[in-house]
Amino acid sequence: MPNTVIIGSGSYIPENVIEGSHFKDSIFYDDNNQLIEKPTEEIIKKFVDITEIKRRRYLNPEDFNSDLGLRASLEAIEDAGIDKEEIDYIIYATNFGELDTDGVPNFMPSMSARLKGKLGIKRRDCVNYDMIFGCPGWVESLILADTMIKAGKAKTVLVVGGETLSRVTDPYDRNKMIFADGAGAVVVTATEDTTVGVIADNTLCDNGEELCFLENAPSLNLEHDQSKLYIRMRGRKIYEYALKNVPDAIKATIEKANLDISDISKVLIHQANAKMDYAMIGRLFKLYGQKEYDHAISPMTIQELGNSSVATVPTLFDLIRKGKMEGQKFTPGSHILFTSVGAGMNINCVVYKFPEGKI
Repeated sequence: MPNTVIIGSGSYIPENVIEGSHFKDSIFYDDNNQLIEKPTEEIIKKFVDITEIKRRRYLNPEDFNSDLGLRASLEAIEDAGIDKEEIDYIIYATNFGELDTDGVPNFMPSMSARLKGKLGIKRRDCVNYDMIFGCPGWVESLILADTMIKAGKAKTVLVVGGETLSRVTDPYDRNKMIFADGAGAVVVTATEDTTVGVIADNTLCDNGEELCFLENAPSLNLEHDQSKLYIRMRGRKIYEYALKNVPDAIKATIEKANLDISDISKVLIHQANAKMDYAMIGRLFKLYGQKEYDHAISPMTIQELGNSSVATVPTLFDLIRKGKMEGQKFTPGSHILFTSVGAGMNINCVVYKFPEGKI
């Protein structure tokens, strides 16, 4: 049974830098649909204090999700040094599909089909799938690609995560300041070396009361058009759920790989909220009896790029792999961990080992 290794990566970070001052004229309502009387500047400052998000990136008006995915994919394919016609499957992780400028989602044709068309792939047996799995969608797509490779259904798979959340945020919701746009992609392929690549994975889905923690809902301002739906996030519920469940899921995945936390060189966690990410990683190390940990093990991009959902983990991976994050690098032969939590609620983790001499 072959294993799955990453042979190329790419990312697209939109050029539009959105500072906190972008929201200075906003009017915010709380979850009870009541106007928040505090000065907007105070709300923005508190938001930065909690999330550490100082800036985020928005796509250009003329761009769409598939355009972002195309740019990341072209970079990943070139980096992999393969012909695009070698790709057996395309898996595109997204939550809202091809959002138009009014925030209307469109999944027909699918995002993966659109991407295949834009890439100009002629193979009819290059199969395209969309992965709708909340923010953990890209990690789950990697797990699916690994499953198909191990089953002998595919040799080479393009795994993409792209989102344009700036087009589906409620203008009256403070949480709109969290979300951002972007895309990341990797090319994975089969290897006969079963000691490297994806060596363990774990997925958990809690779909009871957790369904309402992240969902689509009307504007918090009842005087605003209530027929249009926006992304709604119940921050406290998500924080409590993530802190209770994600560290245990990570530890179980590490144990499944017959490793210890000391064997993991990097934890690439979904960039959702800096405070929450710190808390989850801190709790993980406490499960191993360690009260302190080196924060370098869990690199962060959220401060400058915001939360681009399915794009955060592959973008983070690509930036480190290509030496674009100061003080961060991957080491040949080392183990890293991908992990995410999001709408569903869903949690997933992957332990990945780099081949010796190759990143």
